[in-house]
Amino acid sequence: MSGRPWFADGSLSSPPTDPVFLRRLSGGVTIQLRVQPRARRSALERTADGALKAAVTAAPEDGKANAAVVALLAAAWRVPKSTIEIVRGGTAREKTLSVAGEPDVLVGRIAEWMDKNG
Repeated sequence: MSGRPWFADGSLSSPPTDPVFLRRLSGGVTIQLRVQPRARRSALERTADGALKAAVTAAPEDGKANAAVVALLAAAWRVPKSTIEIVRGGTAREKTLSVAGEPDVLVGRIAEWMDKNG
């Protein structure tokens, strides 16, 4: 035996890893991202270092920017807005969000979005 791990597909390579901004939990995933309010246009993108950035046109007042971030993520990843909750950084640019659901399904949708959007 070579001492190297064998995976279900018969390969010797390591399994794919989740993006740096994502952490799996038993009831969903958490997402860390940086928000840019009052942007020229709304967009969700990965930065050069693999982090996640959400630009929204809404102003950061009365929760408008947070609501826009939730709507942006829900549309991009095809999940209901009701499954997304800001758990840390409600008034900061650096936020942690929780997305409820089956972790493997959510990671698959996020991976699909990443494939389409680089």
